[in-house]
Amino acid sequence: MPARVGAAARWSEEAGVPTLAVFKLASCDGCQLTLLDCEDELLSLAGKVKIAHFLEATSAVLPGPYDLTLVEGSVTTPADTEHIRAIRAASRRLVTIGACATAGGIQALRNFADVEEFARTVYARPDYIDTLATSTPVSAHVAVDFELRGCPVDRRQLLEVITAHLAGRKPDIPDHSVCFECKRRGNVCVTVAHGTPCLGPVTHAGCGAICPTYGRGCYGCFGPAGRPGPTGGSLSVNLPALIPVLKSDGMDDRDVERFLHTFNSADFHEELMAARQEEQS
Repeated sequence: MPARVGAAARWSEEAGVPTLAVFKLASCDGCQLTLLDCEDELLSLAGKVKIAHFLEATSAVLPGPYDLTLVEGSVTTPADTEHIRAIRAASRRLVTIGACATAGGIQALRNFADVEEFARTVYARPDYIDTLATSTPVSAHVAVDFELRGCPVDRRQLLEVITAHLAGRKPDIPDHSVCFECKRRGNVCVTVAHGTPCLGPVTHAGCGAICPTYGRGCYGCFGPAGRPGPTGGSLSVNLPALIPVLKSDGMDDRDVERFLHTFNSADFHEELMAARQEEQS
């Protein structure tokens, strides 16, 4: 149901307290739960802002405009496209949180398949299904002030983004890879030592290298680290070099593609296609 974001209301400066809104599109709600899991920090935050719209936390809703808006989820329906434009129009600063909002999420696997065939297979009445052929990040539809990656996002990074925007400064979120976090924790490299396939060299930091710390390869939950992609996502500068390493660890082309087609499939797919073209040239 579209939020009440179009109604006229006074800006927060007039009330003296900044307003915070949280919305969701197509998602599992996991990133909103990360904010709720902040517990003590959330209580402190609630004393600094007026929570104007956060249905995961309260049914009390205030109309916009909002000083800071967090959006979870990807755009997958015609209604989503209208909703995100209304949210953008009612927000002074708009921050997208999580793999769905920043890269289309795992539901972006539809981008490489026949959505109509899926609907015919899954639903008894596919004519009732109103969906787009693709799942796209919010930045493909409206201007975004900051993208926070992760599936789900990290609570420390989420609090940093919120406090930074409320203080009027740039969030201190590093753009390096999971390998940096692995080294800081003193982990032995699972690829070098054990031949375990790992996406750490091409994945954005933020999780604290959880999987390698427990002897597993990174699954790329935080998406590619590196440079901006053409659709607003991020592309890794290391993926062309990593693919031969994955193959030396026993993966064939199909295995590599499946390894990359998870939480940030759309972003990794672009770089995979570029790497294959480079390999064939």
